[in-house]
Amino acid sequence: MIKNRNLVFLGAPGAGKGTLAQMLCQEMKLAHISTGDILRNEMKNGTELGKKAQSYVTSGGLVPDDLVADMVAKRLQENDCQNGFVLDGFPRTIPQADLLEKSLSKIGKKLDMVVYFEAAEDLLIKRLTARLMCKKCNSIYNKLFTPPKNGNICDKCGIELYQRPDDSLETAKDRLRVYNEQTAPLVPYYEKKKLLKVINAELSKDKSYPELIKVLS
Repeated sequence: MIKNRNLVFLGAPGAGKGTLAQMLCQEMKLAHISTGDILRNEMKNGTELGKKAQSYVTSGGLVPDDLVADMVAKRLQENDCQNGFVLDGFPRTIPQADLLEKSLSKIGKKLDMVVYFEAAEDLLIKRLTARLMCKKCNSIYNKLFTPPKNGNICDKCGIELYQRPDDSLETAKDRLRVYNEQTAPLVPYYEKKKLLKVINAELSKDKSYPELIKVLS
């Protein structure tokens, strides 16, 4: 069993944090939380927060950080989060991290650890431009590092895999540039708070997952 259960996963696109988050949450019965999923659910259910977010989305604007933080805090109060959670993709900026801390404090929770998935940029680009996804179960493969066993078919559900349009070389470089500008400053931010632990994200998932469990134990 792991000791640290209220987690943020931090790392550049292609670092593999989403894949390891799925593995961890499945094994340890933690809630895997994506702000995109929260936003869609709140708008779909027509909640007060969802209606506010919808007004920004409809007008083509970005949903404000404080509104996203309120949605995350609300989500973290649900039953499946009582055993622990992994925030994957939030916070993305230092202002969002400040808001998250305040929101957690309001509901009597705190982060146990922030796990930083560290990998060289050239490897990240290789991974991003060789990624394949399953339309049905959202499983992620990589033509170079974790290819499917049977051609272009998902190992889990037998559906044909596809490559997302945003996995081109140009888009991959742009995504990394945005990450370096906006999200990378969270590494020293959480280091100062003594919450940061680093794992080697250049390893295959079979090797990096045991390292993750060791860090969290």
